[in-house]
Amino acid sequence: MRESELIERLEALLAPAAPRVVRGIGDDAAIVRGGGYAVTSVDAMVEGVHFPAGQLTPEEIGRRALAGALSDLAAMGALPGEAYLVLGLPPGADPDLALGVVAGARRLAAEHGTAIAGGDVTRAPALTVSFTVVGWESDPGSLVGRDGARPGDAVAVTGTLGGSGAGLALIEGRAGGEGLAPSVAETLRARYARPEPRLAAGRELAASGASAMIDLSDGLATDARHLARRSAVRIELSLEALPLADGVREVARELGVDAPTFAATAGEDYELCVCVAPEAAKLLQSPPNENAALSWIGSVQEGPPAVIFAGADGPLEGFEHSF
Repeated sequence: MRESELIERLEALLAPAAPRVVRGIGDDAAIVRGGGYAVTSVDAMVEGVHFPAGQLTPEEIGRRALAGALSDLAAMGALPGEAYLVLGLPPGADPDLALGVVAGARRLAAEHGTAIAGGDVTRAPALTVSFTVVGWESDPGSLVGRDGARPGDAVAVTGTLGGSGAGLALIEGRAGGEGLAPSVAETLRARYARPEPRLAAGRELAASGASAMIDLSDGLATDARHLARRSAVRIELSLEALPLADGVREVARELGVDAPTFAATAGEDYELCVCVAPEAAKLLQSPPNENAALSWIGSVQEGPPAVIFAGADGPLEGFEHSF
C-alpha cells in the first residue's frame, strides 16, 4: 500500500477530531486550542527492544505505546489532551499492522479523553511506535516534578508491582506459570501487554500535596534513584513492604529469584512512586482515595543521593538502556 493510501485509512480511523482540535490529520500541522500550560512528553517503543517480536497483537502494541507515554503525564499530575504518533514500519509490513496499532492506541486514547491529532508514517528497520503526548494544566504550580522530595517525606507506590515483569516472563516462555490459575496468568500477561496509565491517581496525588513523583517504567530501583538524584536526598525503602501483584511470587520462584527483589527491578508496571510530606501522608492514609490506593514503602532521609532497600543483599538495579 502506498503511503498516501495508508494515511487516508488512518485519517478515517481517527476521525472525528476532539473539540479542542481545530485541525488534525490532513494538514502539515495540527491546530489545537490551548488549555493553559502545556505538559509535553515523548516516548518510543521499538520491536525487539521494548516488546518481543510476534508475541503481542498490533492492537496491544499500539495501546502499550500510548500507555507508556500517558504514564509520564500521570507522573506530573497533568490532564491529558493530545497525542501525536510517529509510526515506523518495516519493509513489506502488512497495512493491517499499522491499522491495528492505531486502533489499539485510539481505544486507550478514548478512555482517557485524549485525541490522536496527527503524526507521521515512515519506513524503519523494525516496528517503531513513538508518541508525543501533551497534557494541560491551568496552574503550573500544581504540577509535580522529581525534584521536590524532602527529608521526612513518606514514600508510597500505587497499585501492585512485578506484574508486568512476570507477564513478560510468561510471554517469553522463561516461566510456565506453574501453580498459577489461568485467570491469574492472563492478568499477568495483560499487565505487560495492556498497561493502564494512572492518570486519575496522578491528578489526585498532585492535588493532595505530592512533593515528588515518577512513573515506574524502568523499575522501582532505577526510578526511585531518579527521584533521589533530582531531589538530592537519600531514599530508604523496604523490600518486604512492596505490594506484589498476584502470581509474582510463583513466577519469581520459577525464575529462581527473590519475589520482592524481582518486583523492585522488573520494570514496566507503569505505577506511580510518590513522595509526600507527613501531613499529606496522613490525609492520603484516610479513605476515601478511590484513584490513589497506596502502599507505604519507605521514607526520605538526609544524605547523599541514593536509594537503599532494607532487606536487600546489595544495591538493586532496574532497567537502563546501554548504547
